[in-house]
Amino acid sequence: MESEQLKNEVGRRLPSGRYQHVLRVTGTAMILADRFGEDKEKAETAALLHDVAKAMTKEELKRIVESEGDPAGVLGFHHELWHGPAGAAIAREEFGIRDAEILAAVRFHTTGRAGMSCLEKIIFVADMIEPGRAFPGIEGLRAEAERSLDSALVACSAHNLQYLASVRAAIHPDTLRCYNDSLS
Repeated sequence: MESEQLKNEVGRRLPSGRYQHVLRVTGTAMILADRFGEDKEKAETAALLHDVAKAMTKEELKRIVESEGDPAGVLGFHHELWHGPAGAAIAREEFGIRDAEILAAVRFHTTGRAGMSCLEKIIFVADMIEPGRAFPGIEGLRAEAERSLDSALVACSAHNLQYLASVRAAIHPDTLRCYNDSLS
């Protein structure tokens, strides 16, 4: 599917504000891909699809994740995590994406995981630092992404853990594995 066609289809599925976020993540991902030597087309596709399931109801997301066998083990955690695995299924089934790296980048963009590929790291980081994000510490995360993708992953993972702990949310094991793995 061509880039413009993909943008139109994703835009049709999301509220305007969420679609603008997707476009900002896409721009950020392409900058990071260029900076860190990743395929820009793959980064664009993964970024455009990362939130394709975000506007779906909790029931729709659960049905898709269950039909996939919950490979990421998200159903026991907050439903905000469900749109990653559901989005990967939609990318594969409805958009014909067969590239395992793109599908993994969509699937794990909310939790992260150990052993992330360069593309997965780019989507994870881009989602957190896109220009529309505003929270304490964002400038430090963006500065890390200027220097090193790996140091940005450490910083973004640490921020994620601190935030989840501060709101007393259950932390998915992949999020902990992502952080621990990113330290090495």
